Amino acid sequence: MLVVIFLPAAATSLVASAVLVARLVRLGERFGLSEAILGLLAALAADAPEITSAVAAITGGRAAVGLGVTLGSNVFNLAALLGLGALVAGRIALHRRVVELEGLLALVVALACLAVVAGGLAPGLGLAISLVALVPYVVVASRTPAARARLPLGDRLRTWLSSALAEEEADLADALPADGTQHTDVAVAIAAMVIVVAASLVMEQAATTLGTQAQVPDIIIGGVVLAATTSLPNAVAAVYLAVRGRGEATLSEAFNSNAINVVVGFLVPATIAGAQVFSGGEQLVAWSYLGLTALAVVLAWRSRGLGRRSGLAIIAGYAVFAVVLATR
Repeated sequence: MLVVIFLPAAATSLVASAVLVARLVRLGERFGLSEAILGLLAALAADAPEITSAVAAITGGRAAVGLGVTLGSNVFNLAALLGLGALVAGRIALHRRVVELEGLLALVVALACLAVVAGGLAPGLGLAISLVALVPYVVVASRTPAARARLPLGDRLRTWLSSALAEEEADLADALPADGTQHTDVAVAIAAMVIVVAASLVMEQAATTLGTQAQVPDIIIGGVVLAATTSLPNAVAAVYLAVRGRGEATLSEAFNSNAINVVVGFLVPATIAGAQVFSGGEQLVAWSYLGLTALAVVLAWRSRGLGRRSGLAIIAGYAVFAVVLATR
């Protein structure tokens, strides 16, 4: 009976999140937001199912499920968005400046997350470190190219940052929906968000109950089942972008989606709920997230992109993670 509840709830949440992405991007275009900010907005909306499921689990006292959804989704994202994308497309070409910018931010957030899960940092401090890295990126990305050229930075840093954002935005401009704004966008976006939240709550409750009945550990329910289910729209979109040759857009979607998952889906609710002790299973997920992020960054930077061998390596890393988590 619970499976009959879980599957329609998952499908409803994922479809509603796709509608939410399109409407929020169109609203952002109406207000003249930059392509980089529109990309972040799209990533946030696409992450709505996993964020809602994670927050519901953490605030409901099921920290293992919540952490599993957030970080398990991130590990799955790397395999599905980058690994599978490179495997299907043959190659995801990338500029090194974009890899350096996005990769640096991704690694800072992953390290802060691991430190919190391992007990080395309080959730609030991990959140602060992540925001120190991400907020300047958002502020600079929100500026026009002309305004970026006047930033009070050194010539080399300003040129590097402006070039990286310009290369990223060139890909995002073609990747984002461009079907014009409508007067119903606000109402539809609100309705879609309500549906995403409600369906995700039902999905999380059904999956957790199923896991309890089947005696499956919470970390597996969150880190594998819910994580993969809630990340499917991102995976489909990323493979589509990779096949069209939109390398920067693919990388940006993967890393930005993961950073938003950590900040909004884990660090914020964990800061509110207070420090918690995480078990070996949760720490394994956090280590896997950091390790696979580092592997993707190194492979992408070394070869100026990701080919089929790199994609297979990232997918193999996820397979090892899933097997070890399921059999520990």
